[in-house]
Amino acid sequence: MTALPAPAAPPAQSRAKAWVLLLLAAAFEIVFALATGATEGFTVLWPSIIAIVAVAASIYFLTQALKSLDVGVGYTIWTGIGSVGTVLLGAIVFSESLTLPKIAAFILIIGGVIGLQQSDRKKNTPAPETVTAP
Repeated sequence: MTALPAPAAPPAQSRAKAWVLLLLAAAFEIVFALATGATEGFTVLWPSIIAIVAVAASIYFLTQALKSLDVGVGYTIWTGIGSVGTVLLGAIVFSESLTLPKIAAFILIIGGVIGLQQSDRKKNTPAPETVTAP
């Protein structure tokens, strides 16, 4: 029987980079959502181009981040930041209403994002185990 090493956990530096990539993905997600609101059904050229480029960049950076982050954590944080950012900037850019229930929901979303980010931190990564091949 041959002993094979188990896959190693991603290095800490790549996890930090993954969080930066996730924040970039969320920023592009916000740009995408706001630009989509200005496309008028993708009939206005420049907002349509911005929306398409932004969604492509958002998906690209998200996929890069998910190389080191759990999918459930990364995707949920990406959508949470994108949602809160879109509503807040929508209130500024498009004069959309910002009510007390919306603010309360933002606080819950932000708390969830922080909780997920904290739960993703690895306390102590155990040494790689040896897997025995048949």
